[in-house]
Amino acid sequence: MVGTQLRDTAQELAAVLWREHTVYRERSGGMVIRGEHVRRWISLAPAGGRDEILVRAGRILDGGTTAPARSEAVVPLSAGTSVLAATCRRLLADAAADASRPAPDRADTGRTRRSRRPRRSARRNGRRRHTGFSSWVILVCVAGVIALFAYTSAMNG
Repeated sequence: MVGTQLRDTAQELAAVLWREHTVYRERSGGMVIRGEHVRRWISLAPAGGRDEILVRAGRILDGGTTAPARSEAVVPLSAGTSVLAATCRRLLADAAADASRPAPDRADTGRTRRSRRPRRSARRNGRRRHTGFSSWVILVCVAGVIALFAYTSAMNG
């Protein structure tokens, strides 16, 4: 029941949002509306509630692949096409604003924001520190195991 209602809602919503669009079913059972001419997509999927749908919006990248959703909202399915269209327009505006922001430098990707203070010099008191404490501990343990093996081999013959 929800699947057919979701499909019908997606068809109505697509006609309201864009003249040119493609509507198809996702593997998870949700519906996707693609607007190739505006390089955006909308996804409608059943949410946790009985009469709720999860609406997500994102961009279409070069080559036709889709970027992950940057914004989402939960809307009652019974709210009507006009409320759903208004929510979708807001989410699409958020996705467009996100696309206009400059991308972070490659060096900053995956890192948390920290103050930009210069790194401490590797030299301390004129000497470079090559091996850390934990490396020395590992080396001592390996040397101990080798010495123990040599000792037991010599004692047993």
